[in-house]
Amino acid sequence: MTANGPDKPVHFTVNGNSFTNAGGLQALIRFSRAADELGYDHLRLIDHVVGFVAERHPEVAPTPYVHTSQFQEVFTLMAHLSAITQRIGFVTGVLGLPQRQTALVAKQAAQVDVMSGGRLILGVGVGYNSVEFGAMGASFGDRGERIEEQIQVLRALWTEEVVTFHGKWHDLADVNINPLPVQRPIPIWMGAGRTANPVPPEKVMTRIGRSADGFMPLFRIDDKTGRLNDEALACLETVRRAAETAGRDPSLMKLEISLFPDGKSADRILHEIAYLRGIGTTHVHLRLPDTPVEQQIDQLGAFAQIRDRYLKTVP
Repeated sequence: MTANGPDKPVHFTVNGNSFTNAGGLQALIRFSRAADELGYDHLRLIDHVVGFVAERHPEVAPTPYVHTSQFQEVFTLMAHLSAITQRIGFVTGVLGLPQRQTALVAKQAAQVDVMSGGRLILGVGVGYNSVEFGAMGASFGDRGERIEEQIQVLRALWTEEVVTFHGKWHDLADVNINPLPVQRPIPIWMGAGRTANPVPPEKVMTRIGRSADGFMPLFRIDDKTGRLNDEALACLETVRRAAETAGRDPSLMKLEISLFPDGKSADRILHEIAYLRGIGTTHVHLRLPDTPVEQQIDQLGAFAQIRDRYLKTVP
């Protein structure tokens, strides 16, 4: 099975990021196995290499991911989880690509894709934490421009027997990675924005439409209106227009939008799934409260029943 899975009207992703701050690795493993057994399509996993003491760095925007958070190394984690699950795919949500060596990311991602039988989606973003960039020895100021060249290099390394590429930041002369991934290329989705300000600048929207196989914004359905706000909808249209301008088919781009089911009736959840599909969402990203793992697994089971009701109603 490939990372995009079987043909479905909507795919369902579950979020494992809460276990960075409560529960740790063993809880995440239990959660991952349960999600796999319950038929979820993808598991979203956080990427941070280092934590930082936030109160000592006021220049960095507020974040829940700090030095007390447990950051499992994302590629090693996905490799382990692929061996103890059967079908669920893995999404990095999101990998700070410009702070990493591109060829090394290509190799690590290809290895996970091979080990999992083609179950990887590489979700990437430019990153927001200058302190982490510094710790990684990477430049923060040019990360937006650099990520586009990185994506070109990744796709070349995942699909070509031998790669020669001479760019602004990369100089590859007759090199390759072997083995190649199962998926050629591995899908690259792009995240952007912050929870408090989820609509990215227009240049970022344009980059996503020009470069990405999928878009994973942090938009949220308004509890009162039952829809995304106008600014978010305009952002989606901007991304699609940018894809068209770049000569790409916007209908082939994947779109992942979050759904927060806590406290909502089954009918309301079904309405939100149908609404998301209606605006072009291909992957519904289930966001559960940061509760102990036992409660989250119970919620996975309850939502799976609603999900299956929905899937029975659509062709």
